[in-house]
Amino acid sequence: MEKKIRPYVLADTNWKHIKEEDFSIAILPWGATEAHNYHLPYATDNILAEEAAISAAGKAWEKKAKAVVLPTIPFGVNTGQMDVKLCMNLNPSTQYAILKDVAQVLEKHKINKLVILNAHGGNSFKQIIRELSLEFPDIFACSVNWWQVIDAKPYFNEPGDHAGELETAAVMHLRPELVLPLEEAGDGSAKTFKIKALKEGWASAQREWTQVTEDTGVGNPKAATAEKGKIFFEKATDMIADFFVDLHEADLKDMYQ
Repeated sequence: MEKKIRPYVLADTNWKHIKEEDFSIAILPWGATEAHNYHLPYATDNILAEEAAISAAGKAWEKKAKAVVLPTIPFGVNTGQMDVKLCMNLNPSTQYAILKDVAQVLEKHKINKLVILNAHGGNSFKQIIRELSLEFPDIFACSVNWWQVIDAKPYFNEPGDHAGELETAAVMHLRPELVLPLEEAGDGSAKTFKIKALKEGWASAQREWTQVTEDTGVGNPKAATAEKGKIFFEKATDMIADFFVDLHEADLKDMYQ
């Protein structure tokens, strides 16, 4: 069956369409290239970011929200995984440089709403967005962590923090051909900080990944199924799509009540 061009996906579409379209929102999927236990691909976060962005944008497009999905940024902040082979790192300062260049293009073409659709726990855009707002005051930038949109606990026995049940189930749904049999996965057992404040989370520090986990996973993936992944993914992208519609309709000069 021939696949149709998706007019809301920049990489799919063409100048004939783009030059006539009036987009209101740019969606920038942002992932990472890193080990995900033994069984998931290095591109897990990129797959999840891109698929969530495209699915949500498609649902929003059907409701007349003019969103366009930009190509995925495939590298994230992996400063704690530098000793894991070929985990690719972008420093936060590099992320800001990329985001600034993206914003420059959007500003030029009068697309003043930007959503970073994030799928990597090591990425944190809050401070970067603050700085971006000074340089591009006419652009409303925000970020969404796709896995936090809805509470994962009703959908999974143990969602996990990295390559656990949630991520495994989602990739089993989206890219089953890239997932090794779960009997080949590690159990995702992980150590925590000994210091009480760091363990409880009201103090924070970077984790040194190879000291925390042997298989690079944090969370047991063994109960994951493609069906669980499909249900959670659809619920999450429904919610994200509603946000895109709200943002499309929003007047940036009248955002508060």
